[in-house]
Amino acid sequence: MTDITSLRSGRAQAGVFRRVNRDVLATLQRPGVGWAAMMAIVLTVLGIGVIAEIYQIKVGLGVAGYVPPIMWAVYITNFVFWVGIAHSGTLISAILFLFRAQFRTAVYRISETMTVFAVMTAGLFPLIHLGRVWYFYYLVPYPNERLLWPNFRSPLVWDFFAISTYFTISSVFLYVGLIPDIAAARDRAQTRFRQKLYGALSLGWQGTDSQWRHYNRAYLFLAGLATPLVLSVHSVVSWDFAMAIVPGWHSTIFAPYFVAGAIFSGVAMVITLVVPLRKAFRLQDYIDEYHLDRLAKLLLLTSSIVFYAYLVEVWTAWYSGSPYERAIFWDRAFGQYAWASWIMYGCNCIIPLVLWFKRVRTSWFWMFIVSIFVNIGMWFERFVIIIQSLAHEFVPYQWDYYNPTWVEMAITAGSFAWFLMWFLLFIKFLPSMAIAELKELLPPRLKRQKKEMETA
Repeated sequence: MTDITSLRSGRAQAGVFRRVNRDVLATLQRPGVGWAAMMAIVLTVLGIGVIAEIYQIKVGLGVAGYVPPIMWAVYITNFVFWVGIAHSGTLISAILFLFRAQFRTAVYRISETMTVFAVMTAGLFPLIHLGRVWYFYYLVPYPNERLLWPNFRSPLVWDFFAISTYFTISSVFLYVGLIPDIAAARDRAQTRFRQKLYGALSLGWQGTDSQWRHYNRAYLFLAGLATPLVLSVHSVVSWDFAMAIVPGWHSTIFAPYFVAGAIFSGVAMVITLVVPLRKAFRLQDYIDEYHLDRLAKLLLLTSSIVFYAYLVEVWTAWYSGSPYERAIFWDRAFGQYAWASWIMYGCNCIIPLVLWFKRVRTSWFWMFIVSIFVNIGMWFERFVIIIQSLAHEFVPYQWDYYNPTWVEMAITAGSFAWFLMWFLLFIKFLPSMAIAELKELLPPRLKRQKKEMETA
């Protein structure tokens, strides 16, 4: 009787494992009409952004809407937004891995992928903000005999360290996790091109005990390294502002505030990407309401932290007794940029309160809507911090109002298209879910299917 039970269990497990391979690797099949249409739209928007950037290089940075004292505008807003998206992806994956959160297996590959492509997007904006892109080498900390450049007190140099360091660790973290799945794709590849591509990327992976032992140790090490690195790197980005004396920037809360906001926006972006991916590739059995509920709770937690940070900012400005700090936050609520501030408060603090209801947390439609609003709110958070603070500095006669131009809006839209282009290419050439970990920790629906096969 025991032998029969073991035999049934083994057959059931083998059947489920074959299904995991088949379903996940099915996403790598020849692109369909929907994927091609989406790519066409993305490339069109990206082309418009490229044309706008070429126009800006030819005519000059004056085509942007800069008006003194607002010399950091939409470009730096986009930079901080994408850095926040990037810094959260690996953090979500690494921390959940260290805490052994089972629901991460279905979504962590998407968050890691999002991280790498968001860093690639963020890295464009310091160059675009320079205007004269060919002088980008001033950002690089190279030795020189006159000791004039690089200026290590410049936030641009700090950003170079932040982006290059984080891009390196995120790319390695993503690639190491991909190796076993690339080997699985190699063994099932139908074309010679894919066989050669996956064969080279899999680094000779055969799934031996020795390889798995070294793989697990390396992945654990990288997860432990990435977690504090993310916290420190995003703190460096916050010091771009906190080191200045501008009212609304000069605050010690910016480092934890920016880290919490990064996780918040990153979780929202993961949901934004997961929902259509799940629908398009019929991955309902792998990403179900269980995963959505856990992501929603994480989103609610980080929303509460961000809301608390907003309250602390207002309290600190009032309690400091500084007329400049008080004036900047009064202007945020009731001044000329009040519309942006209330979009920020509404999207980041009020709308996420619906996540207290389980019906919303387990609804794919409503979670997608909430995640879109959160992404909008987090973009406007950076807009308010940067532009409103600069527009309302110390001397009233210098105050001005900033209006973005079509060039800035086209480049902003192009950055989203750039990000989506790489993501669309990734899901068609590399596994978007971790096959090995899905087999180790089966999603709830596959566990039920395995039990039904054992009892059949």
